Formats: sequence, structure tokens, C-alpha cells
Amino acid sequence: MNGKKGSYEIDIPTTTKAKQLESCIKSGGQGGDGGGSPSFKGWMWSVWEFAKEDSNRVKFSLKVGLAVLLVSLLILFRSPYEVFGTNIIWSILTVAIMFEYTVGATFNRGFNRALGSVLAGILGIAIAQLALNAGRIAEPYIIGVSIFLIGTITSFMKLWPPLVQYEYGFRVILFTYCLIIVSGYRMGNPIRTSMVRLYSIALGGIVAVLVNVLVFPIWAGEQLHKELVKSFDSVADSLEECVRKYLQDDSSDYAEFSKNVVDEFPDEPAYQRCRKTLNSSANLESLAIAAKWEPPHGNFRHFFYPWSEYVKVGAVLRYCAYEVVALHGVLHSQIQAPYNLRVTFQSEITEATRQAAELVRCLGKDIWSMKQSVKTSLRKNVHSSTERLQYAIDLHSYLLTCHSDPPPDPSPPSNSKLLSLSLSLSRAVSYNVSDHDHQLNDPSLPLPLPPPPVPLPVLAESCHEMMRKQMKRLHSWPSREVDAFEEEGGGGHSLARMTALDSTAALSLATFTSLLIEFVARLDHLVEAVDQLAAMAKFNH
Repeated sequence: MNGKKGSYEIDIPTTTKAKQLESCIKSGGQGGDGGGSPSFKGWMWSVWEFAKEDSNRVKFSLKVGLAVLLVSLLILFRSPYEVFGTNIIWSILTVAIMFEYTVGATFNRGFNRALGSVLAGILGIAIAQLALNAGRIAEPYIIGVSIFLIGTITSFMKLWPPLVQYEYGFRVILFTYCLIIVSGYRMGNPIRTSMVRLYSIALGGIVAVLVNVLVFPIWAGEQLHKELVKSFDSVADSLEECVRKYLQDDSSDYAEFSKNVVDEFPDEPAYQRCRKTLNSSANLESLAIAAKWEPPHGNFRHFFYPWSEYVKVGAVLRYCAYEVVALHGVLHSQIQAPYNLRVTFQSEITEATRQAAELVRCLGKDIWSMKQSVKTSLRKNVHSSTERLQYAIDLHSYLLTCHSDPPPDPSPPSNSKLLSLSLSLSRAVSYNVSDHDHQLNDPSLPLPLPPPPVPLPVLAESCHEMMRKQMKRLHSWPSREVDAFEEEGGGGHSLARMTALDSTAALSLATFTSLLIEFVARLDHLVEAVDQLAAMAKFNH
């Protein structure tokens, strides 16, 4: 509270305050010694929570350790070491480089590794023989030029868009060829060196594949399946959470609008999961590519499973999630519709949201159970509830312009009940639209009398008080006191400006409902994408 009595001034936090708040949040899990270093107990607890969140992380770590141990035994025992010698180190490098999180990614990496090693070995043997036949003087020049050409060509080809997925293979060709040709030049027997190293690489690749497939296999197809279903639930939960907060919010207490509020929203866990859905494009694509390398397994028992359709469904789902993010933006916007105006359309908004979220969850359950259910009645309910919401907004759109009277009704006297209903809604916005529509459809029910007309001074005072509350909340606006309006141009001009701004605030409700209707419209595309996936994947009926 600054300036004149009864006036408000916006207090925008400085950068220093914001940084202090951010540092306090980050240091919340640190030790109490104030030294800035986290305690060992807190670090162990965070590691435990990370492992508990996904047990496959622990399984993957144990499998890598087991594979490295198996190839290291070739060095620890004398007999294998006498056969391979120091070249056995290539088996350890192959396991460390080739072993991936999922089985499909390991097969993909192994294919690139094997193809690159074979091509590099063939080139190395061919160039080494050519250099030997050219004589001792020309041999180093031929080797040097070949290394330059191989490095240039492989580095250029891995940047070519059609060959980007084989980028690791070109990298393997480069360093394998260089090591083979250079070591063969010094050791004097390039053919034997190349063959022994290829055997070592093949041995490490076989160990990596067997351990990954036989010991607690982590299939990329199952991971993709789970991630997509989880995204459906996240979008549905976030939609219901956003609408529930929008209708329950009475504008009595607002958090300070700062960077932390915008980015974190700790009291909205469903929205956090929805944001992860928006950023899941790269993850779904990588899982789909890895899943194509996997053999039939689990519920995916036929070859050439349409994993690319999962990516398409995820793209359409993100297309719907964008609307949820837009609804969340309206929820936390600086200009808000009055609480009593939001409650007026509460039943229609709640019903449309409930039906839409139920349809999204039904689609996710169909993908999870791999069964194609009939969703005709559910889609019909979604469209019907949305049409009722749109009809209610159209019928009482004058409430969004902050006028005291509805537009004139040129209808015959038989529609006098509708005119009385509109007058009562304009003077007492807290009435429920659906209750009045029910009374309007049943003539036997008595229509409640409208409240007495509001005098102009009382209306001016009400708009003025509402203007004060709106100005108090507009943190992003320049700091300006409400009393400044009274000092500019008198009461009539001030009342007009306040009414116009109040109408703008009321129009945020129209923005919210239009975004909800657009979300329902986009659900039709989502249903079509899921049906196409069910047809290509041969879901059960």
C-alpha cells in the first residue's frame, strides 16, 4: 500500500529478489550447515528416488557391468589372452560403446558397429597391400593420403540427411580404419592385425547382444507403448485440473507473478506431466526407430509392427496438448473474468471437460489393452456437451460485455419468459444457466422474479470496486493507481473506461471456453489416428 489511501500500486519484484528466491528453492535440499554443499544423506536419498522411479535403470547398469566382466575374463585367463593378446581390449571397447538401454537400440548400434568394422577392415587390408606393393618409399604417402580421404568422405556422408541414422557407422569406419592401417604399418603384418581385431570386435558384440537379450531385457517397443499411454493420461488429468482450478478460483489470493510461478507451478503436478508430453517427440521417435530392430516379443508378435504409427498418434496428441497449455495460460493470465461470471457457466464447462477427458482416457486404454472399442456413444456425448456450452455462451453473450441490460428482443410476446430470464441473468450473474434453461423448457415450473433494477450510483460504485481489484492483479501492467482515473476527465469518462476494461476482463471467459471447444474439435483427429493404429496393429475387437 503506497500513495493515497485506498489506492494500489503494483510492486514488481526486482531481479535481485527473484534470484534470491530461486537460490532459496535450489538450496532447499541442502544441508543445514549453510556451506552450500548437499549432505551425503540427501544425495543418497535422491539416488534412491531416481532408482525407485524406474527399476530398469538399475537393471541396465547391472547388465553393463556383467557384460564388461565377461569380456574382461578373456584377459584375466591365460589361454584366451595367448590367442588374442592385447587386441582383446577391442572387445571391452565394443561392449562399452555398443551396449544400449533397450534391446532395439543395441541391435541398431551393433549393426552400425559390425558394418563399419567390416568395411574398415576391408579398406584397411586393401590399402595396406597396395602400400606394401608400392615400396617402402611410397608406403607412408599412400597411407597418409588414404587416411585423409577416408576421414573427409566419412565425415561428409554422415551429414547427408538420408544417412544420418548411420552416423555411428561412419564414425566406426573412420577410427577403426585409422587404427588398423597405422598399427599394421608399424607391426609389419596388417592382414593378421586386422583379422584379430575384427574377431575381438565380433566377440564383444556377441556378448553385448546376448546379455542384453537374455538378462532382464528392456524392449523399446514396450517402452514406446507405455510412454504413449502415459501421455494420454497426462493430457486428460491436466485438462481436468486446469478447468477445476479455473472454476474454483475466487480471486481472493493470488501468488506473486514471478518467474518461479510461471516455470514451476508446484501445485499443478498434472500440468507438469503434460509439459513432458509436449517434449516427448524426440523420445518417441528414438524408441520407434529402436523398436523396428527388435524381433517379435510379448504382445507384439508379428513382424513389421507399425511402430511409426505410434509416433503419428503422439504427434496428434501433442496437437491436443497445445490447447491444454493455452487453457493453462488463461488460468494464470493477468486479466480474469469475475468469479460469479465463471460460475454462471460452470455446469456446461464441467460437463464438456468431463466428457472430453473421458474420451482421451478411453483412447489410452484401447492402446494399452490393444483392443478397439466402439466409441460412437462417447463421441456423441462429447459433441452434445460442447454444443450445449456453445449454445449457452451464444445465448447469454451479452454478459461478456458488462452491460446492465441484454440486447432488445424483437420476438413476439410468447417469448417473454426468455426476456425475463436474460434480464435476471444480467442483473444477478450468479444464477445458473442450466437451471434457467430447465425452467424455460418446462412451462409448469414458476419462473423466479428478477431482482430489482440496480441504481446507477450503485452500479458505478460496483464497477469502480471491480476495477480496483483488477488493477491490483495486473502485475505486468505499469504501476498506476486507481485514483488516477478519478483525476482524469471526471466521473462519466472514468466510468466508461472502467466499464471497457471490465468488459475486456469478462471476455477472458469467452477465450477459455473457445479453447475448450477447440480441444474437443481436435479430439476427432486423435480418434482417427488411434483407429488407424488399431487397424494396422490388428488390435482385438
